[in-house]
Formats: sequence, structure tokens, C-alpha cells
Amino acid sequence: MSLESYKTEGFFDELFASDGVPHPAAAGLVEQLDALSRADLKRRQKQAEDILYQSGNTFNVYGDKKGTEKILPFDIIPRLVSAADWAKLERGINQRIRALNLFIQDIYNDQKILKDKVIPAELIFSSACYLKPCEGLSPPKGVWTHISGTDFVRDGDGEFYVLEDNLRCPSGISYVLENRAVQKRILPKAFQTLKVRPVSNYGDHLYKTLKFIAPEGKDEPNIVVLTPGIYNSAYFEHAYLAQQMGVPLCQNSDLVVEDDTVYMRTTQGLKQVDVIYRRIDDEFIDPQVFRKDSLLGVPGIMNAYRKGKVALANAPGTGIADDKAVYAYVPKIVKYYLGEDAIAQNVPTYICEDDKERDYVLANLDKLVVKAVNLSGGYGMLIGPKSTKAEQKEFAEKIRAKPRDYIAQPTLSLSRAPTLIGNGIEGRHVDFRPYSLFGEDVFTLPGGLTRVALKKGSLVVNSSQGGGSKDTWVLGEENYYGVAE
Repeated sequence: MSLESYKTEGFFDELFASDGVPHPAAAGLVEQLDALSRADLKRRQKQAEDILYQSGNTFNVYGDKKGTEKILPFDIIPRLVSAADWAKLERGINQRIRALNLFIQDIYNDQKILKDKVIPAELIFSSACYLKPCEGLSPPKGVWTHISGTDFVRDGDGEFYVLEDNLRCPSGISYVLENRAVQKRILPKAFQTLKVRPVSNYGDHLYKTLKFIAPEGKDEPNIVVLTPGIYNSAYFEHAYLAQQMGVPLCQNSDLVVEDDTVYMRTTQGLKQVDVIYRRIDDEFIDPQVFRKDSLLGVPGIMNAYRKGKVALANAPGTGIADDKAVYAYVPKIVKYYLGEDAIAQNVPTYICEDDKERDYVLANLDKLVVKAVNLSGGYGMLIGPKSTKAEQKEFAEKIRAKPRDYIAQPTLSLSRAPTLIGNGIEGRHVDFRPYSLFGEDVFTLPGGLTRVALKKGSLVVNSSQGGGSKDTWVLGEENYYGVAE
């Protein structure tokens, strides 16, 4: 299937430097795609979809009349990240996560950054993500953000910019691993010749990270994954990660707290639990401390955590660092705690709580992307250039009513990647979420979830809004001889 006719249409493209001219790192892949007939490529695409369907890798979309359980659409043409681009991304993520971890520790303890007026105190205390019950907490080994997923976009200048930090319960890693497993079967020759860095060892790294935070003396800790249950949007992923690590998947009814110690109910009786990778949001995790009406959490688990009887990943309270308004201050946070300039750059952000910035946002709603600070999944957004006057009016009223709840950013010219659409290949906008683990050190998996907006011209890549995914191939250095998976 020749890519000669593929047009970049003025966008930065992940495979092509210009029409018909691939980036040097992508030349080998483009050559191999060109060697496939259209029928062969479509056959392989169908084969990939069948494999993913049979694996049952699903997510739930709440309130969809066509059914809640979905298979995430997968595009057979991978997205490449060059070794040089990856090296910079990796340094930037590492720096960012270390700084945000120090920030959370400070916010719930000494609050030096507020006393030094680097960040307005009212911005922190007005956040729905600031959890007073977490004041005074110091998690095991000083780590709050064990698992994170940092969202990047590439703008028209070819640079990656951080769009969001996801530090609470970032989802999507199961698609990364499943997509790779499928891609190896569908395009084996291309996969082997491009020296693609492996991702299949994520489960081992995750287990090692969780083991690191186990209470002292627990050389072989009992680790579990705690899920809200089968109706959660990411239930498949919870089960998948438990299986990858070889640890039990639990719901709240499987756990009980006695004498500030967490136990798992087993057929042999109660078994002490040392580390919990919890996929339940903070406010639901313990009805004795947070929401009293929660039927998902485990009563008493926070007391056990405070007394060091069990470790929780991620630590409760991490959400204060991925509040979308706090995001605007991350470069200052990096500078304050590490004394360094941020390597990974932010997208310029207007905080609607600020009078001047709010006035600018309200006057330019047709040009900006407006986001609700505590929503995700593409919900609560206004994409100005594609919005109607009525939608702009609606958002203006929301912003005036609760300015703290909104931020705005310029509309970026998101990069595109060649995507198989119908019988042809067309450019579609993409973003990128690498996943990092913070235990003894920060490890970022050399890969990640590339989400693709399958609708022509759309900038919304979220799976809940009809987006799909691609396998992401991080290429090794010229002298990289790591064996592909």
C-alpha cells in the first residue's frame, strides 16, 4: 500500500517530515508498509481487531445507550518515538515526578511553598483534591506518586508539551501491553528490524515498585490490587495488572480491618495484606474518613495506613498535584524543589480564578480550550474553535459561577499520524501517555499509550469520546542491542 499519496496537510506528522518524505527514524517502517498491498494491510487490521476482541480488553462508558462495555479501537500503523525524543521525554518526566512528589509531601506537612508564596495558598485549599485527612501523612519511603501517566501532545513546532499530570489512578497501561502483543503478531518483520524497545516487563517493574514500599520486615509482602468491581470503567485493567503481577484481585468485601491491620479473606482464613495497589478514588476508599456513603471502600484502611501496617499506592491525597489549576505552577514547583528549569514544558494555561486571566478567557472562548479542573475523559471541555455560540455562552456562565473550577489553554495544532481509515490512510490527531513508576527510583516504560482521534479533524482523543489507540514504538539508540520482546 503506497504512502506516496499521503498528505501531511501542514501538520507535524509523526512519520513524515513532508509529503512523501519520512522522518529518518521512520524510513524503515514506511518502506515496509509500502511493501504491503492494501488488501494485506486491511487483512492484518482485521486480524488485530479479532485478537483484541477475543482478549476481552474492554472499557466502560457510563450512560451510553448503545451499551457500556466497549473494545478500544486499534489502528495497525504504529506511532514511532525516536531515541533522541525519548531521551528528552524521559528526563523531563523523571524531573517532574520527583518535584511533584516533594510538592505533595510539603503541602500535607510543612507547606513551605505556600509560606514562600510560590503558589497561592487559596488555590490549594479551595481544591476539591486537597484532602484534610491527609495532613501530617508521610507515606512509606517518602513516595506518594508510585504510578503516574503524564499526558503529552506534540505541537506544530515538533516539540512535546505536557498537557496533564495523572497521579491518582491513571488508566490505559493494559492497552499498551495488549497493543504491543498484537502488533508483534501483525507486523513482525517491521517490529524486529526497527529495534523497538520492550514494554512487556511492566508487570515486573510494577511488582518491584510495590514491594519496595512494603512495611519494614516484610521481605515477601502480600500485595493485592483493590478494584471497585466489574462496573468500573477500567475493571479489565485491574484484573489484567493483578494477573501480570501474579497477585490477588480484591474488592472491598474481600478485605477487613482488625486492630488497624488489613486482612484478606481466604479459604484458609484471614491473611494479612501488606501493600494495596488501590484503583479506588480517594473519596471512596474509606467511609470512616472520606465519603460516609461509600460502598466501595474498606472501613478503617486509612488508620492502618497511618500506623504503617499497610502501604497504599498511590498514596491518598496525590490528586492535589494533578489539579488542572495547580498544573500551571509545575514549572515553578520544579524550580522551587529541585533548583532546575523544567525540562518538559507546559502548555500555557489561564487560571479562571485569576481576575485578569478570567477576563481574557471570557473574551476569547472561541479560540481557547476550556477544561473543568476535576474532570477527565474529555468531559467538561469546550473546544472553542469548534464550538457554537450557545456552547460558548453556556461555558461563560459556568466560569462566572465557579471560576476556580475552570482553566483554559490555547488550541494547539496537535500532531497527526497516518491511520488506516476505510480503504485509505489519512492523518489523525494523536496524544501520548507514557507510564512511570516511582519506587527506589523513577522508571518510565519506553512506550506508552498513543490515543488517536478517529474522527477527521477532531482534537478529542479520549476513548470515552470515540478515540482509538496505536502501539507506540520507542526506538533504541544506534548501538542499542536490547532484544525485542
